[in-house]
Amino acid sequence: MMDAGRHPNIELLDYSEVVNVQGYVGNFKVQVKRKSRYIHTDLCTGCGLCAEACVMHGGKGRLLVPSEFDEGLGVRAGVYIPFAQAIPLKANIDANSCLWLVKGKCSQKCVDVCGTGAIDFELEDTYMEIEVGSIVVATGYQMWDATKIPDYGYGTSPNILTGLEFERLTNAGGPTAGEITTAEGVTPKKVAIIHCVGSRDERAHAYCSRFCCMYSLKQAHQIKEKTGAEVYNIYMDMRTFGKDYEEFYRRNREEGIQFIQGRPSQVTVDPDSGKLFIDVEDIQLGQVMELDNLDMVVLATAIEPPEDADQIASTFGLGRTPDGWFAEAHPKLRPVETATAGVFLAGCAQAPRDVPDTVAHAGAAASEVVRIFNQGEVTISPTIAEVMQDKCVGCGECILSCPYTAIWLNNEDKAEVNPALCQGCGTCAAACPSGAITALHFTDEEIVAQIDGLLEQILEPVEGVAV
Repeated sequence: MMDAGRHPNIELLDYSEVVNVQGYVGNFKVQVKRKSRYIHTDLCTGCGLCAEACVMHGGKGRLLVPSEFDEGLGVRAGVYIPFAQAIPLKANIDANSCLWLVKGKCSQKCVDVCGTGAIDFELEDTYMEIEVGSIVVATGYQMWDATKIPDYGYGTSPNILTGLEFERLTNAGGPTAGEITTAEGVTPKKVAIIHCVGSRDERAHAYCSRFCCMYSLKQAHQIKEKTGAEVYNIYMDMRTFGKDYEEFYRRNREEGIQFIQGRPSQVTVDPDSGKLFIDVEDIQLGQVMELDNLDMVVLATAIEPPEDADQIASTFGLGRTPDGWFAEAHPKLRPVETATAGVFLAGCAQAPRDVPDTVAHAGAAASEVVRIFNQGEVTISPTIAEVMQDKCVGCGECILSCPYTAIWLNNEDKAEVNPALCQGCGTCAAACPSGAITALHFTDEEIVAQIDGLLEQILEPVEGVAV
């Protein structure tokens, strides 16, 4: 990230979102909303004095706002730097928690300590339009909400954590400075890690999230190394498909980490002691087991498309697969291209991927962008829609039906097709009530002739039966 932030040919539009995309390959016009930080980023040095001075520190330096970066395990002030390695390293004022922005009452100590005068509560959101030749969609994923299946007990005890929450717990920059402790501040002696929580489960997601097995093995190793606790991995199938992954799996077994193949039926909390219990059937032993007196349970939750994936798909003209991820043009031959020319996918926007696969996928998307630019011109398919102007009545039904926004009304209120955007899907031809649109090379007459020719080849004449 640091290299990207310093590169002279890369402009980072931080704290921004794309609100509209128009145009076609080589000529996209993108409208970007730049959200207000209430900070002049050109003046902010990222010193962090404003966060320390914020009145929301409260008594004895206790912050009051849950930290999103620490998955709610840590806390922050109303003005904060998202994380230590943030690019750019600039402060941000949270409009939903800052006392001045919410209530209009605050001593504004953050303004007093800022030596560069970077804080300005009068700043507002701004909009800008940029012209680009190509677009790479790399929206990533979000973690599935484990409360949707109550069997796992998530939310009933602070010691039942998701894999991402545990990741922050073990990080040196996390809320416990990397020390693995329970919510009571005690080093755990018995920990269970449950795989496939929300993955490969018809109650949530039928697909495999791919990297859960490996980060669960890593976390099991960390627990064993840092605490010496008993560690149990409860799994359905161990999917260690990457380079040297199987070796790491064997290393876990050699360290004394125990593996139970089966899906747990329930995770319960003892109301008196707070200890955790898991009922699970061990498939290999053929018997039901109870893991008792657990101090901590880590859930390897599934990943899923971002919650605003529908809006993103509409903005960029993307299709989606049945499981919600953005659809590629072809799963094998065109894995980074989309149905919209000039728009490419990278990483988990297209499907669950681990880091090496994401890097490779992103490199392929970048290569496709470079290829387009080096060509200097774009080859489009001849199979596109065509409007017969004399028949068109300008009703606009084709515009509403076109999934690629390739049709508009001209000055004469007649429909026109942009050949650079049209993908020849035929939706507009089917929707046109006047029969004014036809698909080049796929007219009704041509399709009927192809069907007749095919039937002549596969049907042998039978005496007395008309073909």
